[in-house]
Amino acid sequence: MTLFPTGVVGSLPRPAWVRELVFDDAVDPAVRERRLDAAIASVIALQEQAGLDCVTDGEWRRRSYIGVIADLAHGFTLSFAADGRPMTVVSDEVTPKQPGFVAAEARFVRTCTTRRVKATLPSPALLGERMWDPSASAPAYPRREDFVRACIPILRRELELLIATGVDVIQIDDPHLCLFVDPGVRGSYRDADAAAGFAVDATNELVHGLDPITRPELCVHLCRRAGARARGEAEHRGGYEPILSAIDRLRVDAVTMEFSDPRSGDPSVLARLRPDLRFGLGVVGVTPGVVDDVDTIVARVERALAHVEAERIELVPDCGFAPGSGAIVDLDEVYRKLGNEVVAAARLRARHGG
Repeated sequence: MTLFPTGVVGSLPRPAWVRELVFDDAVDPAVRERRLDAAIASVIALQEQAGLDCVTDGEWRRRSYIGVIADLAHGFTLSFAADGRPMTVVSDEVTPKQPGFVAAEARFVRTCTTRRVKATLPSPALLGERMWDPSASAPAYPRREDFVRACIPILRRELELLIATGVDVIQIDDPHLCLFVDPGVRGSYRDADAAAGFAVDATNELVHGLDPITRPELCVHLCRRAGARARGEAEHRGGYEPILSAIDRLRVDAVTMEFSDPRSGDPSVLARLRPDLRFGLGVVGVTPGVVDDVDTIVARVERALAHVEAERIELVPDCGFAPGSGAIVDLDEVYRKLGNEVVAAARLRARHGG
């Protein structure tokens, strides 16, 4: 590939009419699919117009980026939080439902573009962190770890179906692992390193045995939430040092790491990770209302280039642009951010070759 390829992490903000279409159960399913096909084709065109090398469907068909597990398996209770966000909790034994929901997402994207295509799946440990409730889930899974292990075969089947679609990148989202950089989060665990290690082991079991020649690129997204982005999410501080050994144990090709916010630490940590690991370098901020200019993005990449080879770097935003299904983020603003990312990549290629 060319140096400094560009892409998104996964989610893109949905216009109000698309959100209504996804959440309105009164809409005829065939009508919903037809309209979503048209909407997703448009957001793929947006990414192409911005100049991205790798595109996604913005996760526009999903009610929740992690709640997608309820489309793949029985055993979940669906409800809504006070702010309208969908909440999914495991309340019964997890059994296969109808596999292929995520694979169908990716298959449609492939029909819309000749660019590289990325598909996303939640990590097993993330599901355990967000969907296991000590009261509602205990009758089926007395321990959170038991639920995590039950999710692995469900996700593995979807992973295999995704590979069959011919996607170029499969990203496993694990913001849970990355929270172990925060001293406050670490202090809430009896053994934080063991908990982080369990998250890594679960992801490694998910991808174990896949043919390294025929499978697509495997990536893990490490979400920091270093600053408030939308709806005032909790901030998590601290550099990557506490989880470097955990990152090194991930049996994947690449990880996405955030570096647009100084609270995420210094990119010098990249030199301490194994030499075959590639990086989706988060150099475009996703905070609504703030658009990083090209010079700022280039400077962030240059700081990383002092510690890692250019061939190992892809330019991406810090995180998904739609932090939760209820977040209101301006799509035109996102387009400007992605355009600046692409121009920055072109400038870096001219400076460093490729």
